[in-house]
Amino acid sequence: MYILAIETSCDETAAAVVGDNRRVLSNVVVSQISDHAPFGGVVPEIASRRHIELIRPTIDLAIEDASISLGELDGIAVTQGPGLVGALLVGISFAKGLSYGLGIPVCGINHLEGHLNAAWIENEPRYPYIGMVISGGHTSMYRVIGPDRVEEIGHTLDDAAGEAFDKVSKLLGLGYPGGIEIERISGKVADDSNEITLPRPMISDGTYNFSFSGLKTAVLRLVMELDIFPEKGLGFSGLPRRMSPKKGKGHYIPMIARAFQEAVFDVLETKALKALKDFDMERLVVTGGVASNFRLRNRLAAISKSHGIDLVIPDKKFCTDNAAMIGIASIRYFIEGHVSDLSMNALSRWKIP
Repeated sequence: MYILAIETSCDETAAAVVGDNRRVLSNVVVSQISDHAPFGGVVPEIASRRHIELIRPTIDLAIEDASISLGELDGIAVTQGPGLVGALLVGISFAKGLSYGLGIPVCGINHLEGHLNAAWIENEPRYPYIGMVISGGHTSMYRVIGPDRVEEIGHTLDDAAGEAFDKVSKLLGLGYPGGIEIERISGKVADDSNEITLPRPMISDGTYNFSFSGLKTAVLRLVMELDIFPEKGLGFSGLPRRMSPKKGKGHYIPMIARAFQEAVFDVLETKALKALKDFDMERLVVTGGVASNFRLRNRLAAISKSHGIDLVIPDKKFCTDNAAMIGIASIRYFIEGHVSDLSMNALSRWKIP
């Protein structure tokens, strides 16, 4: 069985070919970082237009890399949501057209389910587990009993973790994507540094929910209090991509970045341990773009070792948005005959299940 998978939920145009037994024959991801970097974040209209330009050559390359032809495909999987509606529609429209032209079924896949399935691209599926999807658009926690038994037990009440990274990076005059920039500059600060501390929102509220908006605001107040930049009226919009700190103030930026990163990771780590204990689980699956952060991976590996947890984190290339995860998630739907029809539409919000 050969499945062409398409992912266009945000700012990566991606296509992959997967086979049964979770074989990834090709996985092509075309980034739009350079298109959105001047704005410090994803611009939906630009993302949609770039998907239109990139989707055909991306799919052609995925088919070529898999060493098959379009005529050998047995099905097409495409991200149906959640995500940016305009971006999603590009992938969905192309998938439906190709499905009709080739006379093969199409299946709409939940982007979050795709992230959870990324853990099993290079690992044998193991249930049950606590799953965390940590990305630019989502920070959610799941109790997963089986492939068709997924219960959301927590989610962010405001900003996703990755979104907070982008906004704080912009506030500190760093580049985009924020996660990469904050990870890079945080590495300049010693692990035991406690010169700057920030709050850990909802870390002990008894739930599995998250909130990062207040933490972001705490960074803003700290930047204003320390008077780091000459610009006045600092906020989260309308800022230049990069700002120069006042003379002698630049040393604060790595410390603030490090303090912010550690605060986010403290919350994620604490909530994960609570869920594992409360639901008597021994396996933790962590996916999404933020899961590619080297510091977070090391921290989770350390607590897993000390608590006897079976930790599963995909390879970095499968943490960020990609089509292989969408294809892997679709396999059971094609096998069971649960496919979509040509009336399928984009869903900006779509929870699992």
